[in-house]
Amino acid sequence: MFEKILYPTDGSEVSLQALKYVKGLQGAGAKLVVLLRVVDEKTMDVVRKGMTLAGKESGAFLSTVYESLLEEARQQLKPIAEELEAAGLNVSMRIESGRPRSRVLEIADEENVSAIVLGSHGRGNMAGMLLGSVADYVVRHARQSVIVIKRQEGQSTRANVR
Repeated sequence: MFEKILYPTDGSEVSLQALKYVKGLQGAGAKLVVLLRVVDEKTMDVVRKGMTLAGKESGAFLSTVYESLLEEARQQLKPIAEELEAAGLNVSMRIESGRPRSRVLEIADEENVSAIVLGSHGRGNMAGMLLGSVADYVVRHARQSVIVIKRQEGQSTRANVR
């Protein structure tokens, strides 16, 4: 039923909580997990604007920041991939850049996944929101089934370093 799963994560606690649900889908036929981390293009825009306001040349610095963000993403995904593989699932890792909500849908279609499993809130949520903006957008626009893992009461949205 759910042979190929897309699991986008941003390193937040609720995003990592979704991992146990991804592993549990093996019983529903899951064989391959596409592990996705999207480096938000807004981060680079903020850095670019800050450098411009400071009157500094941003080209080389932006490249360094981007490479640092990619390395951080690789370091976050590696233990997750290992955990999924240890559970008997095949894993494909993708690190992309762009707007997370759009990229999740694009990758879901490109990879032809059966379902998307994601946390209800990522690092960028506002405390009073019922559903994080990425999760809300994915639920409303995905062609695939979407499983949203709810944040536990009092759970942080900060990144959890593994």
